[in-house]
Amino acid sequence: MGFANLVPGISGGTMILAVGLYDRFVGTIAAFTRLRPKKEHLRFVALFGAGAVLAVAGLSGLLVDLVSTHRWLMYSLFVGMTLGGVPELVARARPLTVGVLAWSVLGFAGMAALAFGLDAVQVPTTPLALIAVGAVAASSMILPGVSGSYLLLLFGLYETVIGSLSRTELLENTGASLAIIAPVGVGAVLGVGLLSNVLKRLLERAPQGTHAALLGLLLGSVLGLWPFQEPVHPDLARRPVRKAVAQALADPEADLEAMGAEVELAEAPSFAALVEEHRGATRGELKARAESLRRFDPSGAQIGTVLLVLAAGFLVTRAAGRRPAH
Repeated sequence: MGFANLVPGISGGTMILAVGLYDRFVGTIAAFTRLRPKKEHLRFVALFGAGAVLAVAGLSGLLVDLVSTHRWLMYSLFVGMTLGGVPELVARARPLTVGVLAWSVLGFAGMAALAFGLDAVQVPTTPLALIAVGAVAASSMILPGVSGSYLLLLFGLYETVIGSLSRTELLENTGASLAIIAPVGVGAVLGVGLLSNVLKRLLERAPQGTHAALLGLLLGSVLGLWPFQEPVHPDLARRPVRKAVAQALADPEADLEAMGAEVELAEAPSFAALVEEHRGATRGELKARAESLRRFDPSGAQIGTVLLVLAAGFLVTRAAGRRPAH
């Protein structure tokens, strides 16, 4: 879940659902919010939390880089992992009556609206706004198909929040990072607590319909990932490179050769050429260019790679889902 929540468009809830631990996860979180955790809840949260924290602390910088430079490959993996949960959910939603199928269609339609019907906005980084964003984004993390990172992108805060979690930022800009992380964390706790109790009640009172709606969300989550896209400016999409370009643009006397030796470029022939290409751009304009995407046009070999990675992701989820939940 920690790994998935770092990638825009991927839901940690989807991964939990795909491996068959969703009902247990929701029940455990609800028990903690009611201050009535049992021994098995404590063990579950300890193991689960350790994995999530390790992923966030150790992989946030790497994943931002991979999504920026190899978006199509990463999303191929997660599409496969997502679809690997379909057999599990179909089994839990049986018998597939008209009413059950209607809930699946409704869940799918909701994801379609989220994937194609929302426009990005820029939310200010005030403490109150960050608490609200944390509540919404974290609540979505336990809903299959609804990505907290994707919502952060829509709010214009993805790089601000995820970047502040990287080891480099925490060590070099501790105060600024905590000023972002703390209010988002408070909002996350509030959002997850409320939603987990709602979901627990629904799973207890209407398990078939709820699982059917979750199936629709799961299938609909693929809509936000396919067709794949790639950055228009791959080098700028990597934060260290963009930061170096901004510094070079701000200082006419900067030693471009020395600065270029400290960053790794994917496409530009040289750091000096990259700086010249974006001469006159402000920091905001550089960020906008870094986030601009175009449709990915794969070669034959890349299509084959996509299919292999999709299959691998599907098999990984199915293998994990066969493990006993207790």
